[in-house]
Amino acid sequence: METEATIKERSKRVKSALDGAFGARAKTLDKALRKTGRRMPKRLHAQARLIVDAQGLGGNPKLMRRIDGAAIARAEEDVVNWLDTVDRADRRRGFWIWAGSMVGFNLLIVVAGVVTWMWWTGQF
Repeated sequence: METEATIKERSKRVKSALDGAFGARAKTLDKALRKTGRRMPKRLHAQARLIVDAQGLGGNPKLMRRIDGAAIARAEEDVVNWLDTVDRADRRRGFWIWAGSMVGFNLLIVVAGVVTWMWWTGQF
């Protein structure tokens, strides 16, 4: 049977993994999941929500009986294992490559527009 302390520990572990993978610094796991947004797959996001929901039931012994401890343990393991595979440096590098390619493409379009305008007006 899950206790409030074990659920808090699981929540801290998932929250620290979110911080390590995405830099989602927040006071609670719920806020960290909101900051993460769509960067995490829906299935894993739903599993992390299980932990948040269980944390909401914490403190009330009768409601704690509703919690499936095995499902929460499995959810924690799945989420943390996936977050351990996320490489922040690779994501950052990919963002800068994308941004550079967008700037280059837009510059190419502007240059092509200027050359076309110069050709059309007879200045080229």
